[in-house]
Amino acid sequence: MANGGPVEHGYPHLETVRAAVTALYKRLSYDTVQTFSASVAPVDVAFCDTDDLYLGAQRVAHELVRHYRLPDARMIVSFREMTHAASVELAAGPEYFIELNDRFRTHRRDIGAALAHEVMHVYLHRLGLSFPGTRDNEILTDTAATYLGAGWLLLDAFREDGASSQKLGYLTPEEFGYVLAKRALVFGEDPSVWFTSPQAYTAYGKGMARARRDERQPPLTAAGWAGRRRYARDRRHAQDPHAVPALAADAPYAFTARERGALGVSFPCPTCHQRIRVPVRGRVRARCGLCRTVLECDT
Repeated sequence: MANGGPVEHGYPHLETVRAAVTALYKRLSYDTVQTFSASVAPVDVAFCDTDDLYLGAQRVAHELVRHYRLPDARMIVSFREMTHAASVELAAGPEYFIELNDRFRTHRRDIGAALAHEVMHVYLHRLGLSFPGTRDNEILTDTAATYLGAGWLLLDAFREDGASSQKLGYLTPEEFGYVLAKRALVFGEDPSVWFTSPQAYTAYGKGMARARRDERQPPLTAAGWAGRRRYARDRRHAQDPHAVPALAADAPYAFTARERGALGVSFPCPTCHQRIRVPVRGRVRARCGLCRTVLECDT
């Protein structure tokens, strides 16, 4: 939890975020991801100053349990002084003990954001899905909470001005915006209508621009002129057995030899980031086997 200190911006965790989206589709399946088409509604996690602190926190936790489809899980919420925003004890269940930072006693509007992250820890624990290392596992948790419809709360908890700042979660605001944009493009949802933080709008806009860039990378037909020209140059080099490989380090695609000397190209699916392999033979329609996205390519 960044509280008054500097907030990291940009996309330092982007590759881990993309790996987390792929892992979600692999572990849950396309059909299960589709059951999360509706996000947590603001009215269901609203917290008024007149609400009883403990009863209100239990109510919000119960709503997130319902959203994540954990019907036999019970969250026991308490408050204490701590450095982090919250923590959860990942036991066998069905009861799980969540501790929230004492700061939330007076910042109740953000309790839903903190609980969205902690209840997702329980969800992933039950799935048996994790990344090695604390940092990457926390990024997985933020990404999963956001992609499955509760992470807009975490981005909305981001507030920054000349005198103070606050951010919850391990992703940067722009990375939260990126994952929200990925979700919005899949489900046709506009989470920005729920934001109360002006800074959340800005971060979501930047994240959407980055997500749109994924849809305009060659060999996709939506790629811009510069990308198509670079792709054509790289393809010529790949087809020439005497040429020195000249792919840029940041190129999203890679050429590979196929059967009988034919050339193939692999690239990440713009939806789930699973790598797709297609033959190099001009216009090709590809279908991602993981997220079922149909892609128009010019290979």
